[in-house]
Amino acid sequence: MCELLGMNANVPTDICFSFAGLMRRGGQTGPHSDGWGITFYDGKGCRSFHDPRPSAESEIARFVRGYSIKSTNVICHIRRANRGRVALENTHPFIRELWGRYWTFAHNGQLKGVKNLTLSAYLPVGTTDSEHAFCWMLDRLRERWDRPPAHKSLCREIRRLAEELNGRGVFNLLLCDGQSLFCFCSTNLAWLTRRYPFGNATLLDEDLTVDFAQETTARDVVSMVATRPLTRDEDWTIMDKGSFVVFRDGSCL
Repeated sequence: MCELLGMNANVPTDICFSFAGLMRRGGQTGPHSDGWGITFYDGKGCRSFHDPRPSAESEIARFVRGYSIKSTNVICHIRRANRGRVALENTHPFIRELWGRYWTFAHNGQLKGVKNLTLSAYLPVGTTDSEHAFCWMLDRLRERWDRPPAHKSLCREIRRLAEELNGRGVFNLLLCDGQSLFCFCSTNLAWLTRRYPFGNATLLDEDLTVDFAQETTARDVVSMVATRPLTRDEDWTIMDKGSFVVFRDGSCL
């Protein structure tokens, strides 16, 4: 299956350290060699990079790793194809507009019969079950509300939709509207929050250590979500199957 990585922070933060570990799993320390993608939010806008090549061999991935793009919300995905051919249009994360915001979606797992679900306003460009599921979710949100609802109501509905899709197979989800990071665990997701006092962290997939105390201020709060823990010396919370977590301003809500 694919692997996911997400970040939510209260101040613009770079993800270079965590991305360095994930990109190695894309064809070097892991089998996820069928493309990758990453989206960074910047205010109301976002910038995305995609490549159908393995991230461990991608020049674009090396550029992203070396270029410190600071963001409060990031979603990254490395792909092991099971539905849809290896192609640029099938690389996650997928992006659509709803209520004047860019929504970003990445999924790990397989969904049986999801393409039988009726779509209306949103249509997939590629051929993955993931993109079809994303379009279906946004259709349901758009049909229910014509403007952004109260945050608690939105969280409840996203969880309900995620649970419905999870009934069709495996649906590990990262979803972001530029403000909140919504995470649903079907089988495997883990998260941690870094805050003052910051310490050292060492990657599992590469011999790389960073002292976050030298990179942050006392007010910084940063949460990371990944399919599997990325570091060996930090306390990751392993999410229960069927659980739903939302992050905003770096903290778990």
